[in-house]
Amino acid sequence: MDRAFITTSTSLEGYKVVKHLGVVRGITVRSRSVLGNFAGGIQSIFGGRLSIYVELCENAREEAFVLLAQHAQSVGANAIINMRYDANEIAQGITEVLAYGTAVVVEQV
Repeated sequence: MDRAFITTSTSLEGYKVVKHLGVVRGITVRSRSVLGNFAGGIQSIFGGRLSIYVELCENAREEAFVLLAQHAQSVGANAIINMRYDANEIAQGITEVLAYGTAVVVEQV
């Protein structure tokens, strides 16, 4: 699925929704290794951007995004509207990242 057809908006400019296919999602659960947590702890002592954790979050969001697009394609969608992310800590140091949205079929107007 073309990333240009995944939007947080309720519509895609120049396209009309011709079919709603329901909610689709991509979910991943991630944790940082003991070594990674140690390095992140060291970074936090000095303040500023915590690149160890930024990388973890970016990778988790990207994986959830890809899984979302795959789920949408599997139900016959060519676009996703109202896309959102959610994240929850399910245990200490273990985070769930969810990407979700509405799978739709769109046609150019």
